[in-house]
Amino acid sequence: MAPKKEKSDSGNRKRFSVALKKEIIAKYENGIRVSDIAKEYNVAKSTISTIIKNKKAFKAAEVAKGVNVISKQRSKVLDEVEKLLLIWINEKQLAGDSVSEAIICEKAKNLYNDLLTQTPSTSADRQDFKASRGWFDRFRRRTGIHSVIRHGEASSSDEKAAKAFVDEFAEFVKSEGYVWNQVFNCDETGLFWKRMPRRTYITQEEKALPGHKPMKDRLTLLFCANASGDLKIKPLLVYNAENPRAFKSKNVIKSKLPVQWKANSKAWVTRTLFMDWLTEVFAPAVKNYLQEMDLPLRCLLLMDNAPAHPPNLEDDLDSEHDFIKVKFLPPNTTPLLQPMDQQVISNFKKLYTKALFTMHFQ
Repeated sequence: MAPKKEKSDSGNRKRFSVALKKEIIAKYENGIRVSDIAKEYNVAKSTISTIIKNKKAFKAAEVAKGVNVISKQRSKVLDEVEKLLLIWINEKQLAGDSVSEAIICEKAKNLYNDLLTQTPSTSADRQDFKASRGWFDRFRRRTGIHSVIRHGEASSSDEKAAKAFVDEFAEFVKSEGYVWNQVFNCDETGLFWKRMPRRTYITQEEKALPGHKPMKDRLTLLFCANASGDLKIKPLLVYNAENPRAFKSKNVIKSKLPVQWKANSKAWVTRTLFMDWLTEVFAPAVKNYLQEMDLPLRCLLLMDNAPAHPPNLEDDLDSEHDFIKVKFLPPNTTPLLQPMDQQVISNFKKLYTKALFTMHFQ
């Protein structure tokens, strides 16, 4: 009795994307033997032979990343949608924006409809595309995109206290007679000013990027503006060097910089530096602004309980600056209530990174 043939495990069958099939065809045309190619990709010679047999169709195909088969039912418009969608996801990642499955599917539908109006197509191309869950799962597997968790402070925030403070603050502003031009907010943020984005998208075939040493040169910025958005105070910048080498070689005059330049060994905002900024930059700028706007000389500064912000700040101000009143955010509410955290600081960092890329890749 002849021995039974082992059943092939179709679940373990290796599937090649059209791009990888093109790569195999190119190697064959460059003189590499079928047996050697089969050994390299750990498949049977018949698999490679089948790919080579259909090389004309594969070489002519222009499909989205990760597509395994050439199907007459798959329109060229949909292939173009997936190519553009992958570029869009990469741009969003570089910009630091979050994209969920729902957002990606909605973007895919918009791209599909836009391309249909711009591209002459046959009735076969104009298939009904719903960007379904099934399509998303296949797109995710083909392209290798995956979901990650954003980490932050919001999970430990006191939502009840934040909600109560919103009502309390609105009532305080109304009862004290402040207008939004007189209400200010300030907050600090660290900036690794040489660092490129840590995460990036790479093709599915690549396992990792070449290693590089991250730039950890850090500075601290303090931003401040009023609620009406028409007065942005000169930022405080704290670095670990009072006179960097670049300043000396370029003859930089610090007083003419668009920031107040300060320094200490850890590049942190200290109480002394904060008070210097408050009296030397904030107070004169606000006073001039209120006079120009013909508003009463009084303002409200909202900030968090950072160590650099003295809790008895008003008591430390002299009579010249007694028009500044201070209100602190409740503990554990900063991620929810801090106005500068409502995309003001994040947008600055996006624009800074964009300018950094532009400068280096021009």
